Amino acid sequence: MRVFRDLMWFFKEHRYKYVSGISMLVIVSIIGLVPPRVVGILVNQFGSRTLTMAHLWEGIGAIAVTAGLTYVLRYWWRIYLFGGSIQLATELRRQLYEHFTKMSPRFYHQKRIGDLMAHSTNDVQAVQETAGDGILTLVDSIATGTVVVVTMAVLINWKLTLLSLLPLPIIAVAMSYYGRQLHERFEKAQAAFSDINDRVQEHITGVRVVRAFGQEAWERETFVALSRDVVNKNVAVAKIDALFDPTTSAIVGVSYFLSVAVGAVFVVHKQINLGELTTFTMYLGQLIWPMMAFGFLFNTVERGSASYDRIQRLLAIEPDVEDRPGAIEVVPSGDISFDIREFRYPETDLPALRDVRLTVRQGETLGIVGRLGAGKSTLLRLLLREFDVTSGDIHIGGRSIYDVTLHGLRGAISYAPQDDFLFSASVAENIAFAATDAGQTEIERVAKIASVHDDILSFAEGYDTVVGERGVTLSGGQKQRISIARALLLDAEILLLDDTLSAVDARTETHILDELRNNRANRTTLIATHRLSAVEHADHIIVIEDGRIVERGNHDALLAQDGWYADMYRRQQLEALVEQGGVVE
Repeated sequence: MRVFRDLMWFFKEHRYKYVSGISMLVIVSIIGLVPPRVVGILVNQFGSRTLTMAHLWEGIGAIAVTAGLTYVLRYWWRIYLFGGSIQLATELRRQLYEHFTKMSPRFYHQKRIGDLMAHSTNDVQAVQETAGDGILTLVDSIATGTVVVVTMAVLINWKLTLLSLLPLPIIAVAMSYYGRQLHERFEKAQAAFSDINDRVQEHITGVRVVRAFGQEAWERETFVALSRDVVNKNVAVAKIDALFDPTTSAIVGVSYFLSVAVGAVFVVHKQINLGELTTFTMYLGQLIWPMMAFGFLFNTVERGSASYDRIQRLLAIEPDVEDRPGAIEVVPSGDISFDIREFRYPETDLPALRDVRLTVRQGETLGIVGRLGAGKSTLLRLLLREFDVTSGDIHIGGRSIYDVTLHGLRGAISYAPQDDFLFSASVAENIAFAATDAGQTEIERVAKIASVHDDILSFAEGYDTVVGERGVTLSGGQKQRISIARALLLDAEILLLDDTLSAVDARTETHILDELRNNRANRTTLIATHRLSAVEHADHIIVIEDGRIVERGNHDALLAQDGWYADMYRRQQLEALVEQGGVVE
């Protein structure tokens, strides 16, 4: 029953609904005593030959009124209790979603998407049932059971009542044992569901890779193995679940046998009359549901408890990156200064950046080049505060980025990432993702700057074309350019382009860079790339190698240094010439 204590915060917040629903449940339990009592009286009147049509209609009327009132009250307690449980599910999903949005990339490196989805679906559903069916069975098993037992003992015969209840402690012992087993097995079943959920998500996302390498059969076998594991673990849950009803029914059967056998003896010895025995057996019939509800209660509560534990463990993970105490809500502006003595990614030994000190004046363009894994993207991610610098600092306009809120910092930055993630929505909706109030004219303007407007018009439905999950229907170059357009529409002071021109041809690249220069005058741009042609125009260029800045200057100065930049530039120029059909002498 610990899960009810854990959920007390929600029950207190919605106490009106739960108090109203529980009160109606108790009233239904009380008025449910009327029909058996009326039937007992009618049986006695029939036995004594005093039953008249008036008495019969009065009894029928009392039962009808009771039925009507029960109908109304049951309708409303369902609205209150089950409506409350749906609100709990909504609240838990909101908490999980907000939690997910606060987590750093490190969290998503450690957690599988399928597992997070399972927490948001199956686990939340189990907790919802606890707050709905669990409260129902708890109140019904206690309220109805208590009311019926007290009425049987006080109004009929306490000895017969006590005798009929003798088998009930067996239920408590059995349910306690079943509950522990169910908790353990259900948690394993939920973990298995997370595994298969994650596998399906990965398989569907990477289906083209699976087909390209001819791994359909292997993937099928893996999926079948995971499915078999899920089935086995859920069957293990079902085996325990299947014991609740038979155990309860067997014990109720023993109670019925004792009450009828001993009750008949009491009637013979005139300790109770036939009408009272009839009423008693009807009350005992009403006691069946509380006994069974007791079994359902353990079943539901243990499932909900296991799922709520999983949700709480997830929510208990603290964000790696969050607003620091005293951070102010302001959008920073001005020169960008990096002073990074050392930065290591979590759980790695080698530093990703070392001794990085540079200043980007407001309105300038900085090119960041270097080999794969040199640290180019890391520099941009630290500016975005995807990770925090532990040894050093970054300033914008003379103010540390850690002295402003994350919301304020990211309001100053537009970002086109390497992975070019697009949502399963229309092209226009993807471009306007960060500026949902943008009009069609503004969307088309940034699409033209990103040199993707003509491509979009060639689609069957133009800007209303749905691109499919992760932009699967588009080419790599189209996704990159839509990603650039999305960043440009935000019109932030700082624009970060993380290798977003790698999949476009030289002519398109030149057009985009020219448009950026013309449309982002007096605004700061940082371009990380391995294609040096993308940064020829930059005011400053840095070369990063093994996390350090090894060369810096503008394009001409770096060529004059005749270092890595000059060598790589000549190589790329030669490759471009060959691709264009030129002759190398």
